[in-house]
Amino acid sequence: MGYVAVKGGTLAIEESIKRLKYERVKRGTVLAIADIEGGMRGLIDQVMSEGSIYDETLAAIAIKQAEGNPEEAVFLLRAYRSTLPRKHYSHPVDTEQMWIERRISASFKNIPGGQILGATQDYTHRLLDFDLTDETRAEAQGWLADFYEDLERQEKQQGLIRYPKVMDYLRKEGLLADCEDQDQEPDDVTRKSLSFPSARSQRLQVLTRGQTGAVTSLAYAVIRAYGVIHPTVGELRVGQMPIYIDNPIHPDTEDEDTYFIGAVKLTEAEMIVPVTVERERGKKEIEFQIGYGLCYGQNETKAIAMGILDNSLEKGNPEYPTSDEEFVLFHIDSVESTGFISHLKMPHYVTFQSKLDSARKTKRQASGGQEEANR
Repeated sequence: MGYVAVKGGTLAIEESIKRLKYERVKRGTVLAIADIEGGMRGLIDQVMSEGSIYDETLAAIAIKQAEGNPEEAVFLLRAYRSTLPRKHYSHPVDTEQMWIERRISASFKNIPGGQILGATQDYTHRLLDFDLTDETRAEAQGWLADFYEDLERQEKQQGLIRYPKVMDYLRKEGLLADCEDQDQEPDDVTRKSLSFPSARSQRLQVLTRGQTGAVTSLAYAVIRAYGVIHPTVGELRVGQMPIYIDNPIHPDTEDEDTYFIGAVKLTEAEMIVPVTVERERGKKEIEFQIGYGLCYGQNETKAIAMGILDNSLEKGNPEYPTSDEEFVLFHIDSVESTGFISHLKMPHYVTFQSKLDSARKTKRQASGGQEEANR
């Protein structure tokens, strides 16, 4: 629905916009776009994921314009995205080809290729670092010089490594069903409105565009009470995913003529969900299902939450609202939900006056009936 401001007094609106700029610059400082890109990685990744566009600079501009408000930044990004032409379609990606920066499994201690912790807050003490108040650019650049020197030495020793998928080893043991290829063109919820029953491609798109807090909250509800499952992270990987397109001049040529246009940073989560199934003669066995999550940037909590909700929506258990695709998919979009709530601030004079008149009329009728009864 995406509500925006309605018409009002021109002068009042202009003064309101002027005041908005004053609030942003009143301390006499201006955030550089490069500083936002360099120091607000988590917020940029969130805004890109919810805005459905991968561009760190555009996300930084939106964050600056929105004064750090993620919902407003996503609104700005989606509005800009709607003006862009779609010139090419990329080839389908295989996340096994990801250039890994972080790769862990909570299901297995030892996985082929080993656990790669990468950059994460998981092992920090969560204490405020007051040294950051006096951090200087010179100190940061000196630290970076040492880091790059060490990194170059490691890369010469190790080289580029492709890591196999953990799930494939469970499939080889027959503990997970093989995934069938679905080569049909996926639905695009940005061009065609979501319909029910929804296709899985639609659900995954809406989940990855969903507001991070809302997706996380509903996934938590699945685990806590509304579904009562306790999934395990089979594999979580963060890294750069190479993107290829057809030859833009001769699109019908062979695959050897594909063009590498860059890489996007992705977070992928494959969740293992244990389920109890009843066999012949009432015998019960445990099987495993998969929930899948994929989103832009390093956005691990959201990717895991996506995997939980993906599995929950696939089951479609009518007992739980978190398995109701309409309930989940219609209420996690930040632009839709924020827009509808925010539109309540806009003038509702006519509708409220109508309700007020009805309330006054009812009260008068009730008072008249009471007076009549007292006579």
